[in-house]
Amino acid sequence: MRKQKPKIRVIQPDPKFGDQLVTQFVNNMMFSGKKSLAFEVFYKSLEIVAERTGDDPHEVWKKALNNVTPQVEVRSRRVGGSTYQIPTEIPPKRRVSVGMKWLIRFARARSGKGMPQKLAAEIIAASNNEGNAFKRKEDTHKMAESNRAFAHFGRRRTKKK
Repeated sequence: MRKQKPKIRVIQPDPKFGDQLVTQFVNNMMFSGKKSLAFEVFYKSLEIVAERTGDDPHEVWKKALNNVTPQVEVRSRRVGGSTYQIPTEIPPKRRVSVGMKWLIRFARARSGKGMPQKLAAEIIAASNNEGNAFKRKEDTHKMAESNRAFAHFGRRRTKKK
């Protein structure tokens, strides 16, 4: 390989919970580099979660993130003129980032007033194994399960000497 692997950037933990995952979530959520606004939205949504559930909002958020994190995904691959959906296991770092992006995307798509309320509603729904982000995970897993017969196309063949 000519190129080296890129250095993994160290993400600073957030000021309130001291959690790197929170900072990563906020980084995914922010627009136009407005990080302080994204933190404000996130913390407000966690306050709403605490009001509605009565539990520790950080734990509810972690549970929600864990519930929407996919284990497998399908990738398209052309084999002999036809395209197959091949189920592949997702690397751990990508799993978490995909789950975060789904939570944020479906929170934005929700109806409601203000992003903190939408995000809080999606977090609560995901922690109860409901909501659109959780449904996306279930659909992805079903698709991978139904295409399990094509899993052998995903393995690369090594050349024999």
